Amino acid sequence: MSITESESYHKDLEKQTVGDLLKGINQEDKSVADAVEASLPQIEQLTIATVNRMKLGGRLFYIGAGTSGRLGILDASECPPTFGVDHNTVIGIIAGGDSAIRKAVEFAEDNEQQAWEDLKAFDITSKDVLIGIAASGTTPYVIGGIKKAKEEGILTGCICCNPGSPLASACECPVEVVVGPEFVTGSTRMKAGTAQKMVLNMISTTVMIQLGKVEGNRMVDMQLSNDKLVARGTKMIQDALNIETSEAHELLLQHGSVRQAITNYKKK
Repeated sequence: MSITESESYHKDLEKQTVGDLLKGINQEDKSVADAVEASLPQIEQLTIATVNRMKLGGRLFYIGAGTSGRLGILDASECPPTFGVDHNTVIGIIAGGDSAIRKAVEFAEDNEQQAWEDLKAFDITSKDVLIGIAASGTTPYVIGGIKKAKEEGILTGCICCNPGSPLASACECPVEVVVGPEFVTGSTRMKAGTAQKMVLNMISTTVMIQLGKVEGNRMVDMQLSNDKLVARGTKMIQDALNIETSEAHELLLQHGSVRQAITNYKKK
């Protein structure tokens, strides 16, 4: 039996108090960061390879089913507003299509050919990177997509939570974060999902920094999609240029981004 499907260390959950249940979940969650730390060399290898491809104009694709697919879509969808990149720079695809984001599509993850068909709709090429996300490392949809992409010269990686899985064996840059049995046996939306989210955050954030989308520690290319972000951008400009809030706000609205506002101000 795989580790992700092995029995929980916690027994008789239905007999426990709310407080005891919460403490047990928290106890298990504390181990996730340590498991991610143990995988840092693998994460570094995949991230460096991704940066190198994307610096040459490649894109980053995620494929997954269920929770794993949703996490990939979440990470991809947050890159444009956070870093100001085009929506086609980081792309998340879930087995069963967009309707599966909200409601499970039965047996979608069992189709080994469908992932490649879904990827072809985006004109994926050998310049791109494909990361398969699957807690078990055995999802046919993900494995099939990775195998075909590798045949086509696309750089392949994965994020899984079982060691020595078929998915890890199929790709060039596997990341295996072994978090152990779940609090509720087999519920990989818990620790495995948390680990996958952490690794996705690490990869996409590091890639964007390496691509020049962060200056200092600030999101200088973020999209100004609400009042909170406009206020944040104004504060960034104010701090960077040592000017009044009103002037910083005017510059931001005039130039449309923190980067452009600061650059054009310094040209005066």
